[in-house]
Amino acid sequence: MSMKLNKIDYKNLNARQKENYNYHKIASSLAEYGYDCMRLNNDWEGADFIAVKEDEMIKVQLKGRFTINKKYEGKDIYIAFREKNKNRIYKHDDAVNKIPEHTRNSKSWKETGLYSWNKTPESYNDIITELD
Repeated sequence: MSMKLNKIDYKNLNARQKENYNYHKIASSLAEYGYDCMRLNNDWEGADFIAVKEDEMIKVQLKGRFTINKKYEGKDIYIAFREKNKNRIYKHDDAVNKIPEHTRNSKSWKETGLYSWNKTPESYNDIITELD
């Protein structure tokens, strides 16, 4: 007898369920490139999971969208997110380095140190890798 499966509607998931869903989608894509992903119970140096391939290990933070946050600066961390049903990943410090000078000097950056966009600004596309 076969199982009756119904796909979920992402919009109906709570925040924790969305994070789990995104982890599995991104880990699945990274597996296509030879990475073995291990979820961390507690954020380690800002990472939600690590991805290991041969002698390489990358620390990955999951986000719901393209994000730059001062708290990840200098931690050699990658940010992974889904946009338009595509899995995307980038080195966080590469994004920080692309912040325009006027933004870097803004009150918002100095006080909160956080920017995120529903749609990734085109100026960052050159540092983002699509995994699909």
